[in-house]
Amino acid sequence: MDLDDDAWPAAPRAPRMSGEQRREQILAAALTVFAEGGYAGTTTDQVARAAGVSQPYVVRLFGSKQRLFLDLYRYATGRVLAAMAAVEPGPDAVERTGRAYVALMADRDLLRVVMHGFTSGDPEVGALARHTLGEVFRLFRARVDGDDPDGDETSRRFVADGMLINVLLSSDGFAHAGEDAGFDALLRCFAPEVVAAASGTAAGATA
Repeated sequence: MDLDDDAWPAAPRAPRMSGEQRREQILAAALTVFAEGGYAGTTTDQVARAAGVSQPYVVRLFGSKQRLFLDLYRYATGRVLAAMAAVEPGPDAVERTGRAYVALMADRDLLRVVMHGFTSGDPEVGALARHTLGEVFRLFRARVDGDDPDGDETSRRFVADGMLINVLLSSDGFAHAGEDAGFDALLRCFAPEVVAAASGTAAGATA
């Protein structure tokens, strides 16, 4: 039997990705790239290389780096807000919302991108970041309404603690416990499950 190459059937081609699938692929790559480099330090060429597409294709889909980051930021903050919205109001809403946030900490890139929105220097990104912060406060406040006589202060503390946790995650702070007495005292202010989740996230990021 002649075993020429022509005698073998051609390997099936992988199905072509739709425009929406390509868009999701690029956003997934952008999450990692922007998390690492921030808004100012990231280029569309870096995102394109990470996604395995050409830079002109990224620009054709999103228009500009700003529009790409805005779409990415809506995706990232949408996940945060959806996690909070899924919590039903009730006497234990504070604890359940906290657990929902701890679960989000597993995606370190997601929270780093959220933080980059507050330091981007872009007016549109900044407006979206402020809106997100207000929505976090509103959603949390609605879940403790009627069950906490000091709901505004409880909600403010929740937002403040969440922002501090994001700062510590973004700076790999939880990976440096034991290096500074004052910093260790700050870490002890958090619940053990928060420190454990954050430490695991930091360890995974530096492994």
